[in-house]
This record gives sequence, C-alpha cells and structure tokens, in this order.
Amino acid sequence: MKSNLQREDKVKMVISALAPNGGTGEFSYSKNSHFQRQSLGVEDSKIEEEIEKKLDVKALASASNMIIRIADFGCATGPNTFVNAHKVLEAMREKYKRQCPNTEAKPEFHVFFNDLPSNDFNTLFTSLPEDRSYFACGVPGSFYNRLFPHSCIHFACSSLALHFLSKLPEVLQEKKSPAWNKGRIHYTGASKEVVDAYANQFAEDVGKFLDARAMELVPGGMLVIVMPGVPHGMPYSEVIIGMMFDCMGSILIDLSKEGLFDESKIDSFNFPFYASSPEEMRKAVERNGRFNIERMELTNPVPWLKNIEKVIPDWIIHVRVVMEAIFSRHFGNEVTHQMFQRLTKHMLDKLEILETKYRDKVQLLVVLQKKE
Repeated sequence: MKSNLQREDKVKMVISALAPNGGTGEFSYSKNSHFQRQSLGVEDSKIEEEIEKKLDVKALASASNMIIRIADFGCATGPNTFVNAHKVLEAMREKYKRQCPNTEAKPEFHVFFNDLPSNDFNTLFTSLPEDRSYFACGVPGSFYNRLFPHSCIHFACSSLALHFLSKLPEVLQEKKSPAWNKGRIHYTGASKEVVDAYANQFAEDVGKFLDARAMELVPGGMLVIVMPGVPHGMPYSEVIIGMMFDCMGSILIDLSKEGLFDESKIDSFNFPFYASSPEEMRKAVERNGRFNIERMELTNPVPWLKNIEKVIPDWIIHVRVVMEAIFSRHFGNEVTHQMFQRLTKHMLDKLEILETKYRDKVQLLVVLQKKE
C-alpha cells in the first residue's frame, strides 16, 4: 500500500513540475522561447491554408451569436501563445471577410489560454498585448481532461505540448518489471519493453486528449497539433533530442560517480517525453472516430538553421527552461544545474553527427476537423 501511495505522490510531483520556468529571469520561458517560435513558424502558412480551405468561419460565427472561441492547450507563459492567437485570428478574419464582403457585422473573438495550474499565469497575463483584438481568459487544468462545456470551441490548438505524458507508466517504476529502465532516463536507446511502455502511455494520453476535444469542439471546428515527431521505425537515438537525452543520462552517471547522489536515483527516473510517428497519431485519430484528418505530415522544424555549432549553447538554455523543474524535483537543484552546465560540451562533442541530423523531419503537424 505504501509503495502505491509513493508512486501516486511521484506522479503528482512529475505533473506539477511539467510547467516551464516562470517569471522573467535568465532561465525563464518568457525570455527563452524563440526557438519554439521559429519551429512553430514553419507551420504558420500551412495552418492558414487549412483555415482558408476547410473552416467555414461564416457558419461558425452565425451559429454562435457572432462569437468565435479559440483555445490554446499548453500555452506556457508567452509570448508564443499570443503570436499563435494573433495569426489564427487574422486568418479567420480574412476568411470571414471573403465569405461576407458586403456585411459590416464582424465576429468577436474569445481566446482561452490553458495550461497546468502550476503554470505562471501571472507572467502570461502581465505580458498580454495591449493592442489585442480579442477577449482573454485563463483556464488552468490538464488538457487530458475536459476543460470546456459541450460544443463551445471553434478552433483549438496545442503547440509543442502534447509530447509530455500525463504520468509515468507504472511498469517503469517496478524493479522486477521487464521495463525497469536501469541506467537510463528516457526510452532513447532502451529496451523494447521500455519503448512500448512509453508508446502505450502516449496512446492512452492522446486518446483522452482527443476524446475531450471531440466533446468541446463544435461540429466543423478545427484542431491543430504541433509536436515533436519521428518517422515510423526510426530509433529515437538517431534524433537530436534523443541524443540529448543520452548525453543527459551520461552526465548524471558521471555526477553520481563523483558522489553527488546515489546512482539508484537514475534508475528510478524517466523523463515523461514521447515523440509520435504519424502512423501512431493516425491510429489514435481513427480510434477516436470523431475527426477527419485534413493534414498530417512531418516537417523540418529548423529550415532556417545554417550553423548548428553556434546555436547549441542557446538551444540548451531553451531546453533547460522547459525541463529544469522536472529534473530538480528528482535530483535537486545543484545536480540539475551541473547537468545543464555540462550538457553544451557533451552536445558539441557530437557535432559531427549533429551536422547530419538537424535537417531531419522531426516535427509533426496534425490538422483535424470535427465531423458534422
């Protein structure tokens, strides 16, 4: 009984630590998220194209008293969520103008910003654009649950958030389990049992996510997901982020040998991050059965990148602001700080391999439309 309670407490700790670093300091998300913005920017024109082709803004507005509701699931602390909202709003406004060129009536927009209760909503709303042309509201809670009434959202998006698992699979936390991930902190390079445990948890999570959004979206509403992805069959050890997890694990082993903590702490830690293949996502959507797949593809998230060596130190800071809290909860602040301090050198030591990998298509774009 005690072990079950300890497991539940650990799950709660992991979930509460999934929010990125708040505030506006050196290692805050609000100051270190331009890499994410650039990666999302790769998809902007495609999302606008899908809105133009598939979203009947006139019908949606007419059926809801001229109020369009947009929800961003996993908004963090800005400013990327505001850029996303603005681009979606502008695309919908332009579509409405083309559909109704002779009317003076214009839809109003209500944008809901969702993230975990531990997210720094104070920083988020302090930085709301003063010239915004929409009503804003915060919605704390896990997006793996229902967060809105039935059929009230017209456009929903989740940007670089759905790869975080809702919890660690229990089989990863049992020493006698074939999926006991000794000496590793992720499924990168791990046994099939470990990979399967992650994959099964993701399938369960994305199923819950789609079930909730299917209830909340109006018929004809649109759901856009952008998240880390991987080609079907490619080992995650061949992806740059996977290489980074391997480096983190190696550094932590070194730190444990230096006496900073017991190595058993590594065995009991698994980072709750999973990158989906298009095939896995397609199966999840088909199991749900309430969405049409309008677009699903892998893209290169950094087509603008010319010299990976120069950006690695800055990129590691961006990784730190997203992942630091989870590592700190388990290993403590000092060990976590040491790990990130050493991570840049470890990644630069792999530069020759990284040079061949950073053009890979490892970002998944999914555009779904709720069936009528």
